[in-house]
Amino acid sequence: MSVWALGLNHNTAPLDLRGRFAFSMDQIEPVLKGLRASLAPMSRPPEATILSTCNRTEIYCAGDHPDLQHTLQWLAHSGGVSPALLRSHTYTLEGGHAARHAFRVASGLDSMVLGEPQILGQMKDAVRAAEVAGAMGSTLHQLFQRSFAVAKEVRTSTAIGAHSISMAAAAVRLAGQLFEDLGEIKILFVGAGEMIDLAATHFAAKNPASMAIANRSLARGEKLAARFGAEVMRLADLPSRLHEFDAVISCTASTLPIIGLGAVERAVKLRKHRPMFMVDLAVPRDIEPEVKALPDIYLYTVDDLAKVVQTGRDNRQAAVAEAEVIIDAGVQNFMHWLDQRGTVPLIQQLNAQADEWRAIEIQRARKLLAKGEPVDAVLEALSRGLTQKMLHGALAELHAGDDGNRQATAQTISKLFLRGKLPVRRTDDLER
Repeated sequence: MSVWALGLNHNTAPLDLRGRFAFSMDQIEPVLKGLRASLAPMSRPPEATILSTCNRTEIYCAGDHPDLQHTLQWLAHSGGVSPALLRSHTYTLEGGHAARHAFRVASGLDSMVLGEPQILGQMKDAVRAAEVAGAMGSTLHQLFQRSFAVAKEVRTSTAIGAHSISMAAAAVRLAGQLFEDLGEIKILFVGAGEMIDLAATHFAAKNPASMAIANRSLARGEKLAARFGAEVMRLADLPSRLHEFDAVISCTASTLPIIGLGAVERAVKLRKHRPMFMVDLAVPRDIEPEVKALPDIYLYTVDDLAKVVQTGRDNRQAAVAEAEVIIDAGVQNFMHWLDQRGTVPLIQQLNAQADEWRAIEIQRARKLLAKGEPVDAVLEALSRGLTQKMLHGALAELHAGDDGNRQATAQTISKLFLRGKLPVRRTDDLER
């Protein structure tokens, strides 16, 4: 069984390219079915999982043979780009390298925010989605369960997550550089997912003048707003009310921008050119990129926040080294388990053969007992029959081939049957 991974992230691909390969949770099941069908149209499809976040899209597969080329071609086609272009922005991994990458991602070592915990929850969501889609098998199940265990050990045994600056905290820091007092600003949050929840929590701690949440689903928006005493508004009302807010934080699952250049231009005029702080945490973008060029608009994307969240990274290099040791041990254990899986068919065949021999000898013994043969004689015959069947192949090999092969066979048989307790005579002595 082989394991392989293909991915692109904030280090290898620009934001707009990553946006082409962003999959929402309700897309995962049909996407996985399409991927598996394309990889094995005439045979058993491989196991597969897709991890899609703001900063990365990664495909993990397990099958009889690694098929990175077709995996890349499928992903390129799904994003509408050429395989050559995608290849220049992706990383491909096999075996232990793929396992190590999964463990590092789960532990937060490959994140834009070193040690951030959100990625672990996102990986668990990806695994659950693969299970629902019927794409998760025993190999990937082991890979991810072990990655979760390693991530937990890294979190509890090292200081990797200490003082890490999240995207939400970075947004608050940037807003504080623009506005003298965050307690006097009005903030609009667009969306009601996990990232907006986190951002609202950080901004609420600064006691802003007011907070509002715009979401496609009012019910979900109301649930989040109730926690912060915020106003709820319909997403359709956003263009006409945009000018009311000093800060806009957006993160939705929309595949197209929901805040366009025209709406922001009108807001700037109505605000009489008072500055507006905007953060687009979505991939693909929620806010058209042209907005950044407008005067009095300070627009930041997830990639723009990279320098802010890197603060203090060097101070945690000792914790990174400790985490890598834990990950190394986890990778070795997983690869040992994977190697052992290769002997399962042979073990099954051996058990089947032994059961067949046993059934033959028991049937023969019952016939002898039915004829009135003594029990001791029947047991003797049964044990001798089983012994002969078990040793026949080994003894035949000892007498076959040249001397060199017989010597190797003798050593193997000694390990299998004698466990090294008895000296092994030369095979030419056996023939005397």
